[in-house]
Amino acid sequence: MGFAPINPKGVPIAAIEEAFATDSSLKKRIYDAIDVTPQHRSVFEDIAKYTSSLLARTAHTTLPSRSPVVADGPAAKKRKLQNGDSGETAQASVNLKDGNAPLSFYVQDVSFSTPQRKKLTLEITAGHTYLRARNQTTKEIEFGVSMDKIRHALCLPVPEKTQKQFNFCIIPEFADGINPPPEGTAVAEPMVFTISDGPAKAAFSGDGQQLGQGPGETAEALLRKILNEHMPHTNVVRPDDKQFVSATPEAHRKGDKAYHVKAFRGSKEGYLFLLSTGILFAFKKPLLFFSFATIDSVSYTSVLQRTFNLNIMARPANSSEGDVQEFEFSMVDQADFSGIDSYIKRHGLQDASLAEARRAKVYNVNKAGGEEAAASTAEAAEGDESELQKAQRELEDREDEEEEDYDPGSDDSDGSGSSSEEDDGEDDDNAEQDSDEDMNLVRDELGSEAEDVSEDN
Repeated sequence: MGFAPINPKGVPIAAIEEAFATDSSLKKRIYDAIDVTPQHRSVFEDIAKYTSSLLARTAHTTLPSRSPVVADGPAAKKRKLQNGDSGETAQASVNLKDGNAPLSFYVQDVSFSTPQRKKLTLEITAGHTYLRARNQTTKEIEFGVSMDKIRHALCLPVPEKTQKQFNFCIIPEFADGINPPPEGTAVAEPMVFTISDGPAKAAFSGDGQQLGQGPGETAEALLRKILNEHMPHTNVVRPDDKQFVSATPEAHRKGDKAYHVKAFRGSKEGYLFLLSTGILFAFKKPLLFFSFATIDSVSYTSVLQRTFNLNIMARPANSSEGDVQEFEFSMVDQADFSGIDSYIKRHGLQDASLAEARRAKVYNVNKAGGEEAAASTAEAAEGDESELQKAQRELEDREDEEEEDYDPGSDDSDGSGSSSEEDDGEDDDNAEQDSDEDMNLVRDELGSEAEDVSEDN
């Protein structure tokens, strides 16, 4: 069939695609008829819109009648249905792949990377019910999620791309990699799909009206707006300069700020995004999202001259003490330490760098390269020290500094008129004087506690 006379750009007619999506042979006959008699195109579009409205009314009248049938079933089936889930979710699993369900919004040719890597049509069904993906060749529904099950929706610039793009990450309940689902509960997988920066070219409303054609309106902004209107429990979150900005700008777009940090989880390379609602590790599977409610503590380890490791201790929300898991992200650029540390302190996340199990890792580092990290962890530890411990630590630090500053080849004496015995005597006198000064310092700081220390010694 030839679309050139009616559709020079090769874009299908939205109303006809929606109404006859599951009947390809009838749809082909309609297109053939329009090709032969182009003047009847508007008639066929009106018929298609009327068909869609009939399908919508049919869906609304038949859906409520199904619920009582499920509820009146045998007790064993009822328990299976409600094991960790609700009747509404079970109903969603029935209707999620209903190809005839009326739509309120759809976008064609969307590139998905999770849970499948292919181009699909992104759809939102009428009634703010489901977000799903349809195969553009077979017209089958591949996967989707109920809108009321979406817990986090993120819009993030795609790192290291010459052309600006955005990845939308849709994270359903129990799909964040931290909170396990209750036994017997079916969980939708996270979705990751890419939207190019620029005007929307294939976004339509449910009645086939093309959207996103206003001046300056981008496909990314349009999709954020549509999702916010349809999601009942959350809004789309974007990176914010007030939360975190990388010290290194985008490599391929010099004028753009970077909101990510490159890191490794094991051998898998990915990106950390520090957002207003939590920390995301993406975009490889499995996706990990640490909401603030699940972060138990954050620490730094293996602090070297150019890199360090970020460790996140996380527990499922409302779980017991023994459910803490450790996630280590390695090879983080030292240039981003200051920004990450500020983010952690701003949100009151506990710094566990000085925990007993980590002390050796933190203190045995290259001091020249890890001074900033060592200083921040030492400051966090000072609040937990008693005054006696603090004074003892300061005394030890002074002695360490004097040993480091001592240079045996920098003696001011020219070797004449002095002897080794005299030097030894002077050293003894100086050492005794330093000892008295140090003891006075401790007495000034601690008062009566210092006397107890001297008696113990």
